[in-house]
This record gives sequence, C-alpha cells and structure tokens, in this order.
Amino acid sequence: MKKLTVSASVLLALSACGGGGGGSGTGGVTLPAPPAVPGTPSTGCSTKPADLATLQIFPPDSPWRTDISKAPLDYRSSDIISFLAQTNPPLFANFGSGTYNGAPIGMPFVVVCDQAPVSVSYRANSYDGNYGSESDPGPMPIPLDAPIEENGAGDAHVLVVDAKNYKLYELYNANLTAGGTGWAASSGAKFDLNSNAQRPLCWTSADAAGLPIFPGLLRYDEVASGAVRHPIRFTLQASRVSPGFTAPARHAVSGSNGSTTAPTPMGMRLRLKPGVDISGYSASNRTILTAMKNYGIILADIGSNFFISGAPDPRWDNGDLQKLRAIRPSDFEVVQMDRIYNPQIPADSALCGR
Repeated sequence: MKKLTVSASVLLALSACGGGGGGSGTGGVTLPAPPAVPGTPSTGCSTKPADLATLQIFPPDSPWRTDISKAPLDYRSSDIISFLAQTNPPLFANFGSGTYNGAPIGMPFVVVCDQAPVSVSYRANSYDGNYGSESDPGPMPIPLDAPIEENGAGDAHVLVVDAKNYKLYELYNANLTAGGTGWAASSGAKFDLNSNAQRPLCWTSADAAGLPIFPGLLRYDEVASGAVRHPIRFTLQASRVSPGFTAPARHAVSGSNGSTTAPTPMGMRLRLKPGVDISGYSASNRTILTAMKNYGIILADIGSNFFISGAPDPRWDNGDLQKLRAIRPSDFEVVQMDRIYNPQIPADSALCGR
C-alpha cells in the first residue's frame, strides 16, 4: 500500500457517544486508576471529546490492551535495534494542532451512534490498487461528511467508531462516489470492539499490517487523562521493513529488509527501555512515553521512520510534542515476537490460500 512520508489530516470531527470501560494494566510504570465508567456506551450522542478517553476498545485480554512491560525480549532485539539505528531517526509525533499543507495534522476519526449505512465499493485509482478481495463488503455506517485524512490526498483514511454497536469501520484511499451517495476505497475493514477476532490470515485492512488503525492512535483526551493504555501505531520506510508479519498483524508488505538476524515484520512491537529517564518531559509527554514502556509501539504501515500516529486536535502543543524527538531507536528494545509469516515463501503462501 502506498504511504507518504508526511501525513496531514482533517480536523477531528465528533458526534460522539458515551464511552465504555477503559483498559487496565500497571506494568513497569504505575498508571492512575481507570475512570469509573459504564461497561457499555449510552445510546444518546454527545459532542464532548472527553467521552472518547474512556471508550472501551476490545476486550481486556486483547493484544491492544495487554501490558507488555514485563514481556521477554526477542532474542534478536539487539540486532534489530542496531539495524533500525543505522540512520538514527528521531521519534516524530505525526499529529498535532494547526495545519500542514492546508489540512490539520494527524489522522481524523468520527464517532457515530445511529448512523444510516451507505454503499462502499472498492476500486483502484492512480494512488493505489484494488484490495477489495481482502476487504469487508458494504454498506457501512460512514457519514457522507466524515473527515478524510489529508483532505483526500495521500492515504486518505476514513475512520468511524460506532460507539452504540461497538463496531469500527476503516477505509483506505477513500473518496465519495460520484453523486456523493456512498464511498469508494482501495480497501476497507470492519472490527467488532467487543471481540478479539482478527482479519483472515494474510488479509490487509485499511492499514498495511492488517490491523485496525483507531486503537493505535494517540488522542488528546486520553493523554490529558494521564494514562494511555494501548500500543501506539508507528511506521518505518520500506527499506527498514521485512516482507513478513507477526501477530497481531495479519498482512505483509514488500519491504526490502531481507535480514534473518534482524527481521522487522509488520506487527513488531518495540518497548521503551525501563531505564530511559522521562522525568524531564512535560506531563503530556511523560504519559505518552509511559505508554511506550507499558504497551510499546507497534509497526503498522510503511511511512517515515519512527513516526507515531495520533488524531488531530487544536489543544496539542506542537512545540512540546517536538521534544519527543530526543527519543531514538537505541532507547527501545524489541518484545518477543511470535512466528513471522512471509507470504513470499511457498509454505506460508499456501497458508494464505494463495
């Protein structure tokens, strides 16, 4: 899937519903207690962005809610970090306030409650191909005025959380159809937020790794609450990525890292080392860095090296977020990976049904 090196998005649009129970986890860094919230969302819609900070995303035993601060290291961790550190890229917050190239910065999403479904069709265009055979069919409850990442340029993701029915709908390379009555996209995926069900093996999603996008985004209100309880989505250039994937990812890209001693598959999770001193950062950045110690960052797509993803919000302090650039690859370690699938290998290709 094509990915730009810099991503800018439409301003966060909300018609939000009441939130569900937040995740838990302590790990190596103590987190404040989760807020006391109902286990299911209310059916009434709210426009308060803060409601989303407590929205339950997947069950407590989901990989997206599992504290990995005590998980064993991958035996290849040192080699992988050395490989990633060759160009020594800084950690870069690919989200913020304001605009970039005319569009607010980050990956937008919209939350709905009683949204009428509309048609979704899959097609190729000048930006990327047609992945409809690995996509969920429409119709989907995606508002016709849903914000599109980068105002429709670049990856043009559309993310919709149905908080009443606990479903997530995501499109890639999307635009309104002629006449504005539905959506067209290169790929699309539906996720049940009450289930740990995954995409079929080797299927993509709206993200190259076959993962949901929304659960890996940093959102202002969860950071302001003092605790982020999920891994954070990040990207690497194709030259830094292996042509394989490991759980919880389900899809590989044509990365050019062929190393067997330093594999970097989609789904690889890095963890900020426990000894990295974060005391000098702002409260917001300490919350983000604490999440990296407790939940890590997860490789989800091709893009610029060590870009982490978040939703746009006018309350982000861009100057403060830039201070995260002091964090480098050598500050991370690699959490033990499960089996790495490589669809370029005949045996793994057969498992993919190809």
